[in-house]
Amino acid sequence: MDAIGVLMMCPMNNYLEQELDKRFKLFRYWTQPRQRDFLSQQAESIRAVVGNAFAGADAELIDVLPKLEIVSSFSVGLDKVDLIKCKEKGIRVTNTPDVLTDDVADLAIGLMLAVLRRICECDKFVRRGQWSSGDFKLTTRFSGKRVGIIGLGRIGLAVAQRAVAFDCPISYFSRSEKPNTNFKYYGTVVELASNCDILVVACALTPETRHIVNREVINALGPNGVLINIGRGPHVDEPELVSALAEGRLGGAGIDVFEKEPEVPEQLFGLENVVLLPHVGSGTVETRKAMADLVLGNLEAHFASKPLLTPVV
Repeated sequence: MDAIGVLMMCPMNNYLEQELDKRFKLFRYWTQPRQRDFLSQQAESIRAVVGNAFAGADAELIDVLPKLEIVSSFSVGLDKVDLIKCKEKGIRVTNTPDVLTDDVADLAIGLMLAVLRRICECDKFVRRGQWSSGDFKLTTRFSGKRVGIIGLGRIGLAVAQRAVAFDCPISYFSRSEKPNTNFKYYGTVVELASNCDILVVACALTPETRHIVNREVINALGPNGVLINIGRGPHVDEPELVSALAEGRLGGAGIDVFEKEPEVPEQLFGLENVVLLPHVGSGTVETRKAMADLVLGNLEAHFASKPLLTPVV
């Protein structure tokens, strides 16, 4: 398969990049100084695109690659792939579900604990030598808090299962009520936010879920509430989140994803009630290798005319 052209959109994983280079004719898009000219020159030879949560295959890219057969995404989310265009042109699409569920769910719980127990601030308190001047201020317990989850898919369910171990009552919002669950369902996000202490964003990013957490939802969550976003940055109206935290209309937030990554609103940097992470939900050695192996497996299956491992389109 070393003659098959594969376009890798951006640097995402060294192991994946090395293995793609071994098995295919790899083109590194981010290294091309004149990307439009490069695409024109290589359009006939590129048969696959490998993207991730930051760069995928939009309609413009798909239109200039007439030989494109498959988009294999190094992520679960597919908001950077024009799925409608891919369906129209018969282009297969795959992602990396399941293998990152545990890591993202673990991180969600970690963010809840970090925000409520002020773990990051406690660490700074010790490092600055302030402990000798007195004890750290009291924080808030996590056990028993009402956890509301937007999106009860693989990751949302895994978060719920972990939170149950902390005696947390679980409720959720999704497009429809889920069968075979004892968790409380709410028909709107505002209702959900009004009836929980911690609101977790764990749904897919679609036009319908963009800014699903807006001013009304944030106000419903209230000055003692905590928002945890391990979904996508555009799920949350970021200016509204910043102002609510600064004004005390929201109690705290644990954020792994942002609207314009890697840009982060500077107003958040000075707030003690916020924990900021650089989109590392799936960022473990074990999971990133498993994700890479899925990308490689899907590409090899496609070009060997075998069933895809994780087909989406």
